[in-house]
Amino acid sequence: MIKQTQTIFSIIFFISINLFGRVLPSDVVWNENETGYYTIKDNSIVLVSTRGKEDKIILSSSKINNIKIESFSFSPTKNKVLLFTKSVKVWRYNTKGDYWVYDFNKNEMQKLGREMSSSSLMFAKFSPNENFVAYVSKEKSESGIRNSSTSVNIYLEDLESRSVKKLTSSNGTKKLINGTFDWVYEEEFGCRDGFIFNDDGSKIAFWQIDANQVRDFYMINNTDSIYSYTIPVEYPKVGEDLSPARIGVINLKNKKTTWMKVPGEENKFYLPRMTWMPNRDDLMIQQLNRKQNHSKIYIANTDNGDTELLMEEQDEAWVDLRSSWPYQVQAGWKFINHGKEFLYTTEKDGWSHIYRFDINKKSEYLVTKGEYDVVKPLAYDEKNEDVYFIASPENPTERYLYKTSARGNGELTKISPAVLEGSHNYQISTKAKYAFHSFSNYFTRPMQAIVSLPEHKFINKDQNMITKYNPQIKEEHPLEFFEITTIDNVIMEGWIVKPKNLDPEKKYPVLFYFYSEPAGQTGVNRYGAGRNGLYDGDLGEDGYVYVTFDGRGTPSPKGRAWRKAIYRNIGRINVRDMAMGAKAVFNKYDFIDTSRVAVHGWSGGGTATLNCLFQYPEIFHTGIAVAAVANQLTYDNIYQERYMGDPKESYQDYVDGSPIKYAKNLEGNLLYIHGTGDDNVHYQNAEMLANELIKHKKVFYMLSYPNRSHGIREDGAYPHVRLMFTDFLRKNCPPGGR
Repeated sequence: MIKQTQTIFSIIFFISINLFGRVLPSDVVWNENETGYYTIKDNSIVLVSTRGKEDKIILSSSKINNIKIESFSFSPTKNKVLLFTKSVKVWRYNTKGDYWVYDFNKNEMQKLGREMSSSSLMFAKFSPNENFVAYVSKEKSESGIRNSSTSVNIYLEDLESRSVKKLTSSNGTKKLINGTFDWVYEEEFGCRDGFIFNDDGSKIAFWQIDANQVRDFYMINNTDSIYSYTIPVEYPKVGEDLSPARIGVINLKNKKTTWMKVPGEENKFYLPRMTWMPNRDDLMIQQLNRKQNHSKIYIANTDNGDTELLMEEQDEAWVDLRSSWPYQVQAGWKFINHGKEFLYTTEKDGWSHIYRFDINKKSEYLVTKGEYDVVKPLAYDEKNEDVYFIASPENPTERYLYKTSARGNGELTKISPAVLEGSHNYQISTKAKYAFHSFSNYFTRPMQAIVSLPEHKFINKDQNMITKYNPQIKEEHPLEFFEITTIDNVIMEGWIVKPKNLDPEKKYPVLFYFYSEPAGQTGVNRYGAGRNGLYDGDLGEDGYVYVTFDGRGTPSPKGRAWRKAIYRNIGRINVRDMAMGAKAVFNKYDFIDTSRVAVHGWSGGGTATLNCLFQYPEIFHTGIAVAAVANQLTYDNIYQERYMGDPKESYQDYVDGSPIKYAKNLEGNLLYIHGTGDDNVHYQNAEMLANELIKHKKVFYMLSYPNRSHGIREDGAYPHVRLMFTDFLRKNCPPGGR
């Protein structure tokens, strides 16, 4: 489910525009000695020195006929480079486009897939010997959102002869997806690039999704022609069959495919992670059961497909699936010690920690020790055997870089400068000598720098954040962080933005901003906190109090019990925390007018908004909900079943947590907004909710945006959303002190 908090507040790393969020590369490209890194400047690829030397142009724009480079990837020897351009969206990300290869030795370039449609190739990558490029495409490709009509296959192009061979088959079906994924695997597991060369380039491992066995959900376009037409999306809803997935290995010498024999009944499990093992011709594969509370890691023999169980993990709620480690393709683990061991994260001791696993001995030990969470693992320093990660043991609203010994006997060391309070992010080089560092807090705009590790020395004087940082601005800022304790003895952190020129003799209306589900945390100390991009104006200037806080179930670094308290309780325990938290805020700040209380949220936050308005009408009087899940049974099975369980066992929990059950209790003012082309939270939620409100003769306002997706950004729609948001709030929760 989209985290609207990320949409509004995400801090973009200074080279991310060129390198991240695109198809390739997944990480920063460093030169061998890490004396520089490659990036895009003025549409040229340049080598930027970490030692203060001038930039070196590696490939100038003039040599590629000024083709706009959106991202790039070098061949292993850097004699060739892949250029990605003319990208278009597939679901949420620009993962489809045109690829060109530039050969530095020949000083020439060539376009890949010449016989294929424009902007139709995905995830192109060099073979290890650099003579071939493999990519994914449809036989007849289309730009824009992928529909269900055509299968997707993996192709191999010979760079010398220009011949193209199709490596996978559709088996006569229309919806067989090879080398990439369907909507739900991308959305909920972060899976997009679905094939990998082995080390010597003799084999390709890949995922295959059989979307023929997944029912289509039909979105309807009523505006682009006289007759409406449907847009089908393969979308497995709660309780429906899973997306059937299997993993195959193509032997490029004989073009035969061997399927990995992962145990279990077909269509009863997920395969979210897979990668080649270093110095071996084997795969490591993660399997999750449908409930996602039992993870198994297998080693697969790629010659015959036989598998051996390596390790497994179970949780009473769900096993937290982590994103890939940097520089580790499609794996939730980090191989170390020449592939003999790996690092991985788990919550099995009550906190999110890093463990070190010995593959041969099948034994492990805890690396990060203590009552704190590893928020994000970042890097392994092979020379010093240190592991770097993001954590915040003392304040769950902040993020810092820490390190400790991967031997499990080291102390926890904070690397980020203590004076820079707030949120830090890092992209650490392969050998852990350097890092791209970004920092901000609610009163400090994002700053970027390159630092050396482990001493965290700023390489360039003009990038020294400590000398540029001005903590005095904090005293003048209207936002402050707080901690509240509810009558249920739940402690929550958040922020409040007070009205400008606050008169202590007056009472002011309050607007709460909530997300409250496992996919997002709103009360984080970073730039953008306290700002509302939906309000056309200044909330504080107009006399509103603006508040957010995070309750149980949100991904705050407060331990497993905190995060998993929401299991089978979405729509109940999190909503109670919001309501009781609001009361605690009222008690803490006596300038709030409890007769003028509004709440808003998007996606999961829209669901929370509806539930607050319906379940606690005595507290919340005005609500603006966007793209909400009104009925949890309409959402996808991976996300909703992970947190709510198997509907065969927990059907009533789904019903009891859905806003539609409580719509009859509406007493206040509701504006409901949804895009009819939302392929994430389907527009049917709006119509189901409307029917229920109509049945109970409730006055409400609903605004539909034709053919707009979950973010309602297309064709200039967002400014209109702001217009309606602002108008409705001002009319129904009037601003200013009284």
